[in-house]
Amino acid sequence: MRTKAFDAMAMGMWELADAVWQETERLLWKPPTAWFSVNAFYTSSGLRNWYVNFEHPTRRTTDGFDTFALTVDLAVDADLTGWQWKDEDEYAHVRRPGTVTDTEHQAVNAARDQVLAMLAERCGPFADAAAWSAWRWNRAWPAPRLPRPAKAAPGGCTGRRLNQR
Repeated sequence: MRTKAFDAMAMGMWELADAVWQETERLLWKPPTAWFSVNAFYTSSGLRNWYVNFEHPTRRTTDGFDTFALTVDLAVDADLTGWQWKDEDEYAHVRRPGTVTDTEHQAVNAARDQVLAMLAERCGPFADAAAWSAWRWNRAWPAPRLPRPAKAAPGGCTGRRLNQR
């Protein structure tokens, strides 16, 4: 199922849809030029794990921020003692048709090395991992909402398919 979704994505056939994050709270650390984000996932009992998503650098748009996940990820134990690569089979799948180009692949490899060094050196978001384990979403904060994209002019093209539910 996921590989079919990647194939559709490669052909530009995807839809933006409203969704609400479920099961965990997430704190995201994303330097704008980095080819990765570091996510801390929380449950009611505390920090569940860290998750590194390899993705395009963040790009500001009129609707907010865009990035593009490159399918390969790194799951890291809450206490930083262990980690494992995730979805490398899917990464190989998107590499074959060029959905992830050679240039992007080189950037991902450099980002992998950078993240592993951050883990080894306990720097970046991992510098104060114990303190981050105490972080909690304040239930009084309003849920973030993305702005609705402007509708295209008649006969115009937005360059992406949007599901405006």
